[in-house]
Amino acid sequence: MRTIALVTQKGGSGKSTIASSLAVAAHEAGERVFVIDMDPQGSLVRWFQVRADSSIPVEAVSPPKLPAAIASLEKNGVTLVIIDTAGADTAGSQAAMKAADLCVIPCRPNVFDLWASETTRQQVKALKKEFVFLLTQCPPAQQSARVEEGAAALEAMGGLITPLIGARVDYQEAARNGWGVTELNPYGMAAEEICKLWSSIKRRVASGKAKKAA
Repeated sequence: MRTIALVTQKGGSGKSTIASSLAVAAHEAGERVFVIDMDPQGSLVRWFQVRADSSIPVEAVSPPKLPAAIASLEKNGVTLVIIDTAGADTAGSQAAMKAADLCVIPCRPNVFDLWASETTRQQVKALKKEFVFLLTQCPPAQQSARVEEGAAALEAMGGLITPLIGARVDYQEAARNGWGVTELNPYGMAAEEICKLWSSIKRRVASGKAKKAA
């Protein structure tokens, strides 16, 4: 079983939106997926309630109960756990980082998110966990210079995963309806991005090519 945690010290980077669509894409690829919502806002629990489909279970788990929950899921044949966390340095974020095989750090291409990503990297480094950065909510092509600068900054910190995630309506529309983007618009650009993202994450975890925080 593999455990993926989406973590960052700043809100608004799209963790819950990415987590929901990533869970659906992995499920469609044959994984037995379980989502753990450690964000006090409970966005993914609400997404699950709107979804009204038990094929991808979502539960809120408190930090002290996380290790036991993950052990139980592995015994029950779950192959992928995705953990969503708050956009802050919380006990939940710390617990998720400790439990994860791979920490995914989403970041928008702006200076405040880049600064926050460095803080998160330091947290992951202290725990000696593997991590990748994910550039999200990237603006249209005419603003590509800002995206290139953000990508270069994250590469300099180590481990930028591809593809970059665009600022697309499909992500918000899918989340609002309790879907993943691959269900909302299977042939859209957002669906293509998420499928490629899942493939990249799966390869990273399988091969151990994520950045090792030493």
